[in-house]
Amino acid sequence: MTPDAAKRFVKSRRGRTKLGFVVLALLLTTAALSPVISPHDPTEQNLSASLSTPSKAHPLGCDKLGRDQLSRLLVGARVSLGVGLLTVALSVCIGVVVGALAGYAGGLVDFWLMRVVDMLLSFPGILLAIALAAVLGPGIANVIITLSIIGWTGYARLVRAEVLALREREHVQAAVALGASPSRVIARHVLPLVAAPLIVQATFGVAGAIVGEASLSFLGLGVRPPTPSWGAMINDGRSFLLVAPHLTVYPGLAIFVTVVALQSVGDAIRDRLSVRES
Repeated sequence: MTPDAAKRFVKSRRGRTKLGFVVLALLLTTAALSPVISPHDPTEQNLSASLSTPSKAHPLGCDKLGRDQLSRLLVGARVSLGVGLLTVALSVCIGVVVGALAGYAGGLVDFWLMRVVDMLLSFPGILLAIALAAVLGPGIANVIITLSIIGWTGYARLVRAEVLALREREHVQAAVALGASPSRVIARHVLPLVAAPLIVQATFGVAGAIVGEASLSFLGLGVRPPTPSWGAMINDGRSFLLVAPHLTVYPGLAIFVTVVALQSVGDAIRDRLSVRES
């Protein structure tokens, strides 16, 4: 492919979509195989190589403790993507239950559940995450819990809005008339129709969770050291921006590329499933 053709490919919407899927597939494969393909132990220290620039032995250089940046970046992908996927999975489960119950039951149940949602949404997300993380303490499990607590509200509102519209459909009313229980009506006749917008929002949610994990790790409230995390790597390297900029550039690029790839995939899924903008 010529340079001009490559530029046209990247600029086209279809090209960006294909590129996003390819990049995301590579990131997932890299994260899954990171313990095997990492050239060095990401926690092994070698002070003689402290702040060394990229070389044949260390393609992305070393940090202040002489730890290989490439190995830490690869393992950090496993941590970031794992936290993003698990956070969204937990958030979706909570949001679907709360949103479906509020939308189908209506009345006081809907009123009070939505007031809880409104109360959580009234706080800036990152500030609430910082407060919760400070209370729970650092650690992967606590990061997932923290991000899920602030993340399920969006899915709950989406599911509630869809259920409010779908519960008046003829096939739902027919199921109710035939004596189907509310749980069966929701599970068999309502939630399958909510899957498309839910998948789209979940795809974007993974990108948001990755940024949230990186932000908490940057502030020292995320993954415990010496476990590599892209956000913690940026924080470790910010003191050496003038002498070793590669310590922050590479993890920053990793976050950027991952989020852009997820956004491209989310756009493609939305277009394919014909999900309307909220």
